[in-house]
Amino acid sequence: MSLEFMVPFYGDPGLLKETVASVQAQTDGDWRLTVVDDGYPDDSIPGWFATLGDERIRYLRNETNLGANKNYEKCLSLATADDVTVLGADDLLRPNYVSVLREARRRFPDAAVIQPGVEVVDEHGRPAHSLADRVKRVYAPRTDGPVELSGEDVAASLLKGNWLYFPALCFSVAKVREVGFREGLNVVQDLALVMDLLQRGESLVVDPTVCFAYRRHSSSDSSWRALEGTRFVEEREYFLTVAGELQARGWSRAARAARLHVSSRLHALTYLPAAVRQRHRVGMRNLSRHVFGGVGH
Repeated sequence: MSLEFMVPFYGDPGLLKETVASVQAQTDGDWRLTVVDDGYPDDSIPGWFATLGDERIRYLRNETNLGANKNYEKCLSLATADDVTVLGADDLLRPNYVSVLREARRRFPDAAVIQPGVEVVDEHGRPAHSLADRVKRVYAPRTDGPVELSGEDVAASLLKGNWLYFPALCFSVAKVREVGFREGLNVVQDLALVMDLLQRGESLVVDPTVCFAYRRHSSSDSSWRALEGTRFVEEREYFLTVAGELQARGWSRAARAARLHVSSRLHALTYLPAAVRQRHRVGMRNLSRHVFGGVGH
């Protein structure tokens, strides 16, 4: 297995340095790391990378700001290894990440995606227990060891409640490039990618061994989008679109889960009181429509 880490960066340089250090601390040193700086205004960053003296690490800087999703796509286009993990620029690997993923790939050589075990931390690195993460645990498969999943069952499970942690996922580069990303998605592009892989007959491996720390920020972009309600407008449109595709495929249970999108509705409901308190009219309208609107056909 050849594993490459790609990090699309625009954010806190201190957290980025922690991310890089967590990659360097791997017990299995057979990896490569590429950081693609989307023009963050800090002139000290290139110099810091130059001091690392690690030939496995390369630093690139975009000439113009691409934005988060386009920079993510650029990262995937630059990957040269067989497998790639697109790390958040603030997430942390535990020292066993590479070894866990290498063993999972050995056991499941044809899997398109591998989801390892994840722990959630806050912006200070302390254990976090948000409602979103508790919901993920409700829907995530319970397994004592690595298991390979495919077909309608796993698709329906993910549509009921997306239990994946995208920055922790390891993808087969070749399979992802065959599918590509759906245009116009900013929030659910991760779920859409995995769903498209599953619809092509690909498989997803779940390994419960914890080897990744996902950082949950209270002021993250996803939280802002949630209060504005725009993330749920996108989610609703995607769920109804994919429901039609799944129904045409004959995956009626998965299609129904997509039309109902219960956990997404409940997630929106948790933001509605804050939108009301702040008299956020756009947010109230978007959130209310998502929570109480029809499920489509």
